Amino acid sequence: MAWVVIAVSLIALALIFQACLGNRNSKGKKLPPGPKGFPIIGCLHLLGKNPHRALHDLAKRYGPLMHMRVGFVPTIVVSSPKMAELFLKTHDLVFASRPPVESVKYMSPKGLAFAPYGPYWRNMRKLCTLELFTNLKTNSFKYLRKEEVDLLTEFIKQVSSVGTYISCRMIFGKKHTDMRLGEGFTSVMHEGLHLVTAPNLADCIPQIGPLDLQGLRKRVKGISKVLDGFFEKIIDDHIQSKDENRTKDFVDILLSFFESQETEYRIGRDNIKSLMLDMLSASMDTSTTVVQWALSELMKNPQILKKVRKELDEKVPLNRMVEESDLEGLDYLDMVIKETFRLHPVTPLLLPHMSTEDITIEGFHIPKNSRVLINTWAIGRDPTVWSDAETFIPERFVGSDIDFRGRDFELLPFGSGRRSCPGMQMGMITVRLILARLVHSFDWELSDGMLPSELGMTEVFSLVIRRATPLLAIPTYRLSV
Repeated sequence: MAWVVIAVSLIALALIFQACLGNRNSKGKKLPPGPKGFPIIGCLHLLGKNPHRALHDLAKRYGPLMHMRVGFVPTIVVSSPKMAELFLKTHDLVFASRPPVESVKYMSPKGLAFAPYGPYWRNMRKLCTLELFTNLKTNSFKYLRKEEVDLLTEFIKQVSSVGTYISCRMIFGKKHTDMRLGEGFTSVMHEGLHLVTAPNLADCIPQIGPLDLQGLRKRVKGISKVLDGFFEKIIDDHIQSKDENRTKDFVDILLSFFESQETEYRIGRDNIKSLMLDMLSASMDTSTTVVQWALSELMKNPQILKKVRKELDEKVPLNRMVEESDLEGLDYLDMVIKETFRLHPVTPLLLPHMSTEDITIEGFHIPKNSRVLINTWAIGRDPTVWSDAETFIPERFVGSDIDFRGRDFELLPFGSGRRSCPGMQMGMITVRLILARLVHSFDWELSDGMLPSELGMTEVFSLVIRRATPLLAIPTYRLSV
């Protein structure tokens, strides 16, 4: 064991030296205010189990532009619409990159979401935007969204699975169960997403990464190997498919570029597998999580639920179900979704950005390679923007031009700028259709005689922020269909 002690001691000395060197390099430059932290670990101890809440509380003390050292990583926390606009619009190019995340190196080494800003990312983003997320492609999946939401209506207990089913059918052409991947596929995907977002000391103190003190690297490699097997099978099934009449899914489109000379970067199997993982990670839980939060707020606020249902009943008779063609003009439903985005942002800190050069913002020095966190959870509670910010009030959007597409920095569920979510349109159609169908097709009441005021709204922090306890509600079918 002596070698372990020696190795740890040498690493500790290297860390202390690097910390001192870093402090000397920043001397004389005014960093944004923030907590000082301890040697080596920095402010890790301040983040707790709910970093979005902890950072919100710290921002109340230090301001909407805050600097803190997380391990050895200089981290900038943005907590107001004004500051978010500076980082995501005014200086978007400087902050368009992503910081390295150790688990991503094994899970999705050639993906899009965590790729550093540069030619590869631009080409992959262009490919996805032009080939996967066009209006034509979004509309081509209309029939499968209808089929899955119809199944949801028939089997309401599947509310937690419908997002996964829709995502799998758009990406793979079939449900994962139809491809003989089994329910294990879903659990492996969830475990993989958990590991990617789990606090990893190696991301904050890279020098101790080889020691794998938390065992995360070993677990990520294991999950990555299992997912690789799943994705290899899916690619092989598509290559061997003889059905020329089926609608082309995402894998078909990606395979059409396989080893093609049409793109600057040769698209190989590793690229396809990484992009498949990106697409699934971004879609399989996000839509249903938004719906669960929205339905939770409607159950907690029965008067708002009545208004949503009244709007739906006036447009859609009770002798048929809501279809995608009915979604236009449902203004109050859209306000409910906006208010859900504000109070319960699915990704409370978005995906982290990274500065590619030194820059001065609002008189403060932002060092190169700083990690930038946009706290959308805090922005949604900014008292200078939102009155009575902790209360669910859809009517606050009456006559308001604030939208969720990234141009209004008070509401950023999909991010903004170069690294905004390319699948926003497809995600919004799914959320609106599922929520409209659930409200229009069913009466809802809480289980065990629970009063609306007793419904808890505690969350669990992750990349996708979920309810701490499942929503237990009793549906009663109300249509004459």
